[in-house]
Amino acid sequence: MVQFRERALTGKMEKAAERNSCNGRLVGLEFRIKGEDRLKEKIAEKIEHEPDRTPAEAAREINDAIRYTFCFEPDKYVRGYGEIKQRLEASEYRMIYCKNHWRDDPEYKGINTRWVTQEGQRFEVQFHTAESFHAKQEVTHGAYERSRNRLTERSERREVEAYQRDVCTFVDVPIDVESITDYKEEGI
Repeated sequence: MVQFRERALTGKMEKAAERNSCNGRLVGLEFRIKGEDRLKEKIAEKIEHEPDRTPAEAAREINDAIRYTFCFEPDKYVRGYGEIKQRLEASEYRMIYCKNHWRDDPEYKGINTRWVTQEGQRFEVQFHTAESFHAKQEVTHGAYERSRNRLTERSERREVEAYQRDVCTFVDVPIDVESITDYKEEGI
């Protein structure tokens, strides 16, 4: 079911990328669907906490089962974010969450948003610069995975988190990015 919904969403995302005036690019499309094993884990966790949910309902409510990333140049980042946000809202998608990690997260740089379709399918859209995307995807992803693993010892967790902070000190911050505020819909 996720794959079916993903196709329609991907089409809308590709159109938003083609038509934006800020030269934003849709990147990492090969990661647009969460890996099958991790998706099954998340569905099982959701059902464990909410036993009345069917697997299809649980999958629809996983925030990042379907995910996209837009990259903008630092000088067009804020305008690009606003333009893509408007295009998604015009497609009758509703933003339910926005976290601007540029302002207060020393281990990750970017903006993560969560959306919901009229049918109730949730999906994630991240906003990066080419540099922050490279740092996240190519440089620190393994460290992130280690830090969230329950089997990682505290000392190793501190080391990988320090590594992520070090990498992020070299990522240039987009102009006026602090103007993008955090948001969380009530009840989410």
